[in-house]
Amino acid sequence: MKAFILVAVVAAVTVPLHGCMKSKASALAPAHVVGAQVTFVPDSPQLHSIAVAPVLGATADRADLCGRLVWDEDVTARVFTPFAGRVRRVLVDAGQRVAIGTPLAEVESPDFGQAQADARTAETGLSLAESNLARLRELFDHGAAARKDVEAAEAERARAEAERSRANARLAACGATAGAVDGIFLLRSPVRGVVVERNLTPGQEIRPDQMLANAPQLYSPLFVLSDPARLWIEIEATESDLALLHPSQALEFTTDAYPGQVFQGTMERVSEGIDPTTHTLRARGRVDNASLKLKAEMFTRVRLPEASHAAAAVSVPAGAVILHEDRHFVFVEAPPGTFTRREVQLDGRGNGAVTISDGLHRGERVVTEGGLLLEAMLD
Repeated sequence: MKAFILVAVVAAVTVPLHGCMKSKASALAPAHVVGAQVTFVPDSPQLHSIAVAPVLGATADRADLCGRLVWDEDVTARVFTPFAGRVRRVLVDAGQRVAIGTPLAEVESPDFGQAQADARTAETGLSLAESNLARLRELFDHGAAARKDVEAAEAERARAEAERSRANARLAACGATAGAVDGIFLLRSPVRGVVVERNLTPGQEIRPDQMLANAPQLYSPLFVLSDPARLWIEIEATESDLALLHPSQALEFTTDAYPGQVFQGTMERVSEGIDPTTHTLRARGRVDNASLKLKAEMFTRVRLPEASHAAAAVSVPAGAVILHEDRHFVFVEAPPGTFTRREVQLDGRGNGAVTISDGLHRGERVVTEGGLLLEAMLD
């Protein structure tokens, strides 16, 4: 009887312990790893550390960037004086439209007077050399002069002609011609446009190397001529905005001067490098300002409404993407409890999401939390 009771007690204790141990072993059973795929048993504790989310279609990204309006340098000229001197008269004012060659200012310049005198002297020297050459050729024809004298006269004439060309070219480069030696120089417009800046007054002393008082490394133009109907917009972006910037894309911007009004522009150029100091990227757009409402040096807020995306691009949370060496991966769940690592191609980042251009399809489910756990199990 005692033996029977002892066996019954042992059996009663052993059966629950065996069931408990079997249940615990099942819960802690290792995941099944095959290649790039990890499979967990149902109700595995590790599944509680993994979160999944569906892949969504990528929407057109919109990025707000800082910008500044500047003159279109393709139609802008900064006018400097080629000669030192004193301003006698200013012939135009800011806002005035000018043509090519329009006199802008009258300058009294001893240096210009010297250039005029050099041109007059060169002209006289050439005339004298030509007369001397003609006389020696006539004497040579009658046997009264040596050939070497004729050759020397020809060389002198060539030298005098070159000197005249040099002196006239110097004047022509400044928009002047050889004439009276009066030292009065007319500073002329090199382009057609509008005088948008005037930085001189009558009686002011000017010189070619005149610099800005607040920026000694920069030269100060006497006039700035441009076409206000054409502006550039300079955009400052971060490295993460690079995928959103493409030449020829449309852009929109607003200014504090016209609240609620949206202006249009077109991207023209994206910098090939990033500023090493500020680590920012510069881009430039073109703006049609036919209404003349916009002004140079206005600050703007730029929006890119047509960011480039492939038709099949999708979006996933940033935490879903794992960087391995120089490649990007995500873990895709199919079926539940089975996760497969898949390489993807990134197209851009923003607002906590990553745009995938290749490797995923809309509706698939990806791991958004716990990807590193799965990555460690594959290793």
